[in-house]
Amino acid sequence: MFVRIVVTGGAGFIGSHFVKHVLAGRYEAFGAARVTVLDKLTYAGTLGNLHAVADDPRLRVVRGDICDAQVVARVLDGADLVVHFAAESHVDRSIADADAFVRTNVLGTQRLLDAARAARVPRFVHVSTDEVYGSVAGDDRWDENAPISPNSPYAASKASSDLLALAYHRTHGLDVCVTRCSNTYGPHQHPEKVVPRFVTQLLTGGRVPLYGDGSNVRDWLHVDDHCQGVALVAAGGRPGHVYHIGGGTELTNRELTERLLELLGADFSRVDHVPDRKGHDLRYALDTGKIAVELGYAPAVSFDDGLARTVSWYAAHREWWEPLRRAVLPAGDAVRV
Repeated sequence: MFVRIVVTGGAGFIGSHFVKHVLAGRYEAFGAARVTVLDKLTYAGTLGNLHAVADDPRLRVVRGDICDAQVVARVLDGADLVVHFAAESHVDRSIADADAFVRTNVLGTQRLLDAARAARVPRFVHVSTDEVYGSVAGDDRWDENAPISPNSPYAASKASSDLLALAYHRTHGLDVCVTRCSNTYGPHQHPEKVVPRFVTQLLTGGRVPLYGDGSNVRDWLHVDDHCQGVALVAAGGRPGHVYHIGGGTELTNRELTERLLELLGADFSRVDHVPDRKGHDLRYALDTGKIAVELGYAPAVSFDDGLARTVSWYAAHREWWEPLRRAVLPAGDAVRV
């Protein structure tokens, strides 16, 4: 049973959900664990995401950079489990300026792996993305043995960090597992991402931008299911192995847009078609058979229910997203998914 868990990026979207689930006792293998969040608290991470557990005595929050070796060494000392969510993750930003992505996603991961090895951390879970594979052809799905072929600077930085994590297992014997997920959505996601961006645009009377003809396909995964998958891998994954976590709902970007318009009582007259992005992968699709068979994973949140609840959450929490939206999102920016 894990006693002390370190969650990097634990004030971000997925990381904060994971922290709250751990402290709520949703994962039997973790027991009454204590959680230390290590987060730089950039634009994408906010203490407001942890408001529900802010007074829990088992939670400690350290503001720090995963690239800072001294901070990382101090935080990981005595840890039983590291769950590494911290990353620069917005593809459009990586296309405009890749420097922060290489620094955080590659160097930051290396700093964490070195510290985990020095501290003899019993388990390290590195959270990654399906984007490392590039675009999948036809109706195929990637399994965990598929070759990686990233097409954006973001995806390349995550692929590099995946390889580092697996290399530390093979070279140093560090107990590392890697998870690769499909597109994750849910409450508390920063409004630069496609679902909250479209929802907040529509809620404020704006228009939504759709790349190209909207034919790009993504699989959608609710954040609660994503966290459940990570928890299963942390508790029972085989060291040195990669596990896919998917939602099982493939939609074109146009189909996703239509679902959001319907939920918000709008029509396609609110959509602007914009030129496609550089290196825009056509389709991502994960084979999740391995995690299902080995660890019993199955998504529990239906997409229709999860999306409806997500839209309702944003409609009810303008005070959370309006300041974020004003701070970083110029009107009319397109969104890549």
